[in-house]
Amino acid sequence: MAALISRVGKKLRRIIQRPGSVELTRYEALLPAVEKLEPELEKLSDEELTERAGKLREKLKDTAFGDEQLIEVCALGREAARRALGERAFDVQVLGTMGLLTKHVVQMETGEGKTLAGALAAAGYAIRGKRVHVVTVNDYLARRDAEWMGPVYALLGVSVGWVQPSHSREERREAYAKDVTYGAVAEIGFDVLRDRLVTSVDDLVQPAPEVAIVDEADSVLVDEARVPLVMAGSIDHTDADEEVAKVVRRLRLGLHYETDSEGRNAWLTDAGASVVAKSLGLEVDDLYGETASDRLPAVNVALHAHALLTRDVDYLVRDGKVQLINAARGRVAELQRWPDGLQAAVEAKEQVTATDRGEILDSITVQALLARYPEVAGMTGTAVAVAEQLREFYELEVAVIPPNTPNIREDLEDRVFASPSQKLRAIEEEIRTVHETGRPILVGTQDVAESEELAEKLAKVDLECVVLNARNDAEEAAIIAEAGKKGAVTVSTQMAGRGTDIRLGGTDGATRDEVVELGGLHVIGTARYPSSRLDGQLRGRSGRQGDPGSAIFFASLNDELVLSNAPDVPEGIVDDEETGEITDNAALRQLNHAQRVAEGVDLEIHRNTWRYTRLIERQRRDLLVHRDKVLRTAYAAEVLEKAHEEKFGELKEKLDDQDKLEQMCREVLLFHIDQLWSDHLAYLTDVRESIHLRALARETPLDEFHRAAIPEFHKIIAEADSRAAKTLEEAELTDEGIDLGDAGVRRANTTWTYLVHDNPFDSDFEQTIKKVRSMIKRK
Repeated sequence: MAALISRVGKKLRRIIQRPGSVELTRYEALLPAVEKLEPELEKLSDEELTERAGKLREKLKDTAFGDEQLIEVCALGREAARRALGERAFDVQVLGTMGLLTKHVVQMETGEGKTLAGALAAAGYAIRGKRVHVVTVNDYLARRDAEWMGPVYALLGVSVGWVQPSHSREERREAYAKDVTYGAVAEIGFDVLRDRLVTSVDDLVQPAPEVAIVDEADSVLVDEARVPLVMAGSIDHTDADEEVAKVVRRLRLGLHYETDSEGRNAWLTDAGASVVAKSLGLEVDDLYGETASDRLPAVNVALHAHALLTRDVDYLVRDGKVQLINAARGRVAELQRWPDGLQAAVEAKEQVTATDRGEILDSITVQALLARYPEVAGMTGTAVAVAEQLREFYELEVAVIPPNTPNIREDLEDRVFASPSQKLRAIEEEIRTVHETGRPILVGTQDVAESEELAEKLAKVDLECVVLNARNDAEEAAIIAEAGKKGAVTVSTQMAGRGTDIRLGGTDGATRDEVVELGGLHVIGTARYPSSRLDGQLRGRSGRQGDPGSAIFFASLNDELVLSNAPDVPEGIVDDEETGEITDNAALRQLNHAQRVAEGVDLEIHRNTWRYTRLIERQRRDLLVHRDKVLRTAYAAEVLEKAHEEKFGELKEKLDDQDKLEQMCREVLLFHIDQLWSDHLAYLTDVRESIHLRALARETPLDEFHRAAIPEFHKIIAEADSRAAKTLEEAELTDEGIDLGDAGVRRANTTWTYLVHDNPFDSDFEQTIKKVRSMIKRK
């Protein structure tokens, strides 16, 4: 009876507390069998353990995991970890491994050992004969985890490598040839883009994708999902209109321009239009007429850079360059930039040297990158909150793994204030009071500017703190690891240092017992984030593996979250005259409501983006099938011979080498295919930028996008064949065949990769977003 009650209780908890999670009963039932194998495996020598894993590999090759195979893989992994790391995987880690091996996103709390669970799962897939990519959020974690887990893989007879930005093509090819390869999502994506443009099979570095295990899956699969990774070829510097930038710099909000309540759009007032036109030597009517058609877009982009993008919030200026800040992580978004016009406008605003503008050669969203893998699994501490998105966009289900030790962290009720200044005073007092006890404190801020403002205020009252934000992200792992020391005060933007545990007493644990006695790490949120999941991530930095700890959020009814998403605060809410604190539950309900609105808007933007990019990715996939045929066969030579048999015969005679002939024809045709795809992307960008005008005519933007995109795409293959034939026809033949440069077959001599930051005023979505906001607000 007791066992029955326990099982019913577990199921009820899953229904009530963990919506969207899969049933774990099947995996839990296998745990005794895994444990039963331990004595047998412990008797094996290292060589015998490796040999046993090899025999399992032969038996499992290209077959699915049954219960018997799951048991064997997990038992071997547990024993390998015990020997290599001195760590016996807990049952919950084994459950996590099973969840990953059966293609789920597993939710494991901070400090519960996701890295080991992920490594054992990766080894399991490799033993099954699959090539595995472990996808991380940054390069530091990719290398750290590959090196850390290397001895475990070695005992299981599994090879492991990692890719880094500094790696050469040969080093990358070697890393991808391993059974398991670790890499940051952007780095793996950039290698995919580079491979899509090679002209010889020998230049490919990545094998066909098979399995992806995504670390920090909510961040990669949701937060980064719609971010395009771009490969560009050098053309020239982007010429921002310096004169326009100087004019716009003098404009004042309320007098010369206005912004909407969401902070997504800005526009000139009549007075502003007059000032701008006069400064540019134009009449107002000319500014909006055809005679100045090139100036108005420059004015609009410069105005958005001036009015809507804030230094130290949206970007930093460091080493003479504009560097974007990733809003979801509060750290510099390496290699990320806005679309060229806006990037140049911000650089002109900050008076720094303009970066090179590139012709976009190819691009892929993170979501499409992961969709290439036939098998995908993931792990994170906060998956349930995005279960709907994971199911909708990836057909993935969430498996919630219980903690090894119950979580005893105390989550205190939010404290709400009337104004941000009153809230900040209360935060300072909270830090001072808790710091006096000796407890370590981690403060999570919204942006760089806020973290530095808070640090300055604490310094004035002799409270020393360590600031961790986008300015010093290279040191984030080391800094965050020491945040659990006695008396430490760490001020951090968003989830900086994610992937690094905060151990009570610091990395050496010298003061651990004392900190535990004091109550553990105290986490303070300076405002609610746009997503409850991000709030949960910050809270989760405390209470690791059953440690004591606490978390509290401070908020204001004038925080950006409320002003942007639920500004209509109910009447009758009264604050304390002295402190400004509000104890009325209506204030908390308003905060929760604003957060739900923000989450709804973000989900709709994701859906809308995917509706557009899905067609582009499908077209790219179809063209890549054709491109691969050109790359690997004599198709190009056959096309050119058919088009100009006589000229082709002359070329064949000059080269007198069939392989050289086929390669030269291949390079000509691939050049035109790649150029036409680049032109197609530019065309689609133009269509997207003007599509909102069609909405004004009561046409559906997405339908119009499809009507424009599909016929153009179907012209590419035939047009590429035609252009290649014309190249051959007009080319001067030499003893070396065709001088490709003289024939106009010139690829970009400089290429680079970057991520495109969401355009903050993408008019494409504006009508949809406003409708979503109003619908949610009415609920």
